[in-house]
Amino acid sequence: GKNAVEESTTVKKKQQQVKGSCWDTVVLLGKILLLVIFVPPFLNYASLQREREELIPKDAQLIDIGLGQKISLVCKGQGQPVVILDAPTGMSSDVWYHVQESVSQTTKVCAYDRVGLGFSRRVMENETMGMEKVWRPSTTGRMVDDLHRLVKVAELATPFILVGSELGALNGRFYSHIHDAQVSDLVLISPIPEDAFEEETWQQYWYTHLVPSLQVMQLSAAAGVSRFLLILGLLQPTVTGSDVSAEVIQRQKYLLSDPAHQSSAVDEHFFLNESVSQVGECPLQFPLSLSLFLNTVYGVLTGDLCEGVMSLFACLLCSVWQVFAELQRKALERVYPQAHRIHVGGVDRRMIYKKPSSVSKHLLELVSKRQTKQQRQ
Repeated sequence: GKNAVEESTTVKKKQQQVKGSCWDTVVLLGKILLLVIFVPPFLNYASLQREREELIPKDAQLIDIGLGQKISLVCKGQGQPVVILDAPTGMSSDVWYHVQESVSQTTKVCAYDRVGLGFSRRVMENETMGMEKVWRPSTTGRMVDDLHRLVKVAELATPFILVGSELGALNGRFYSHIHDAQVSDLVLISPIPEDAFEEETWQQYWYTHLVPSLQVMQLSAAAGVSRFLLILGLLQPTVTGSDVSAEVIQRQKYLLSDPAHQSSAVDEHFFLNESVSQVGECPLQFPLSLSLFLNTVYGVLTGDLCEGVMSLFACLLCSVWQVFAELQRKALERVYPQAHRIHVGGVDRRMIYKKPSSVSKHLLELVSKRQTKQQRQ
């Protein structure tokens, strides 16, 4: 009986030891989980605070346009007409790096980060007035008002050549309707047609594929995961190449890790439908003068988006872009029938930094024509 009692006591002790060991393991795993959850975001935040001061472009001006907003403006070169570059949806002004370097050899070229993107500060909540009460943040109406303030405060010479891609093209159209005297020429790169979101195929792609993928990028940046993916080489910056400075590449890595920038990129994509609607109503609200309508729209850069497509997924995606291209063609014939069209293979947001010479070539021709006309006058 005594042996049985001792054995029972031994078993109980072992069970307690096992339970204690299991609990210690759970506690250890909990601590590791807490470290994984909280340490990367903290380290990422600390790094972002330091990098922001280091990586802001050396020639950038932070222009205070009021309402708590400061816009990062980078101007290179001298002369007139000034060329203003407006980036594609959710992208910073770095995408214009090659184009700006090339065209600034002959005139002044300015690229800016829309509010919330890059190094521009987002508007503070409840600090709105005037046009801000009419248009939601991250929509074309609001961005055009911001750009108008920027042009005025930065004292950019007018009339200027306004160049925009995707959302930047919507902004360009809207701006040229409202402030027609300030725009001598409008260049649209892969412009978004007004009825794009009436097409189910395109709408599904945009809101069930593209926007969710950007939301994942935002969460990844907020959690500090993007920084680790960049360190491991599993995430790459957009603008690369042997002729791109290390500073520009580091700046893009910074923005990929910045949840504020990624949040604004998501907002621009999410509210793009509303921006398109605003531009669709624009001709009714602000009729375009006949001289501007015929003479200022120089280039509409469009192209075959599906050249060289191989994979099944890419083919499916290509079919979506083919729908987009057809809508684009019809819209341009209806809105700008007199526009000079330049057909370049593979045009989309990437052509700005993957085929910059296509854009630069036509901008240089346009600048030369304007400068020749100015000299004659």
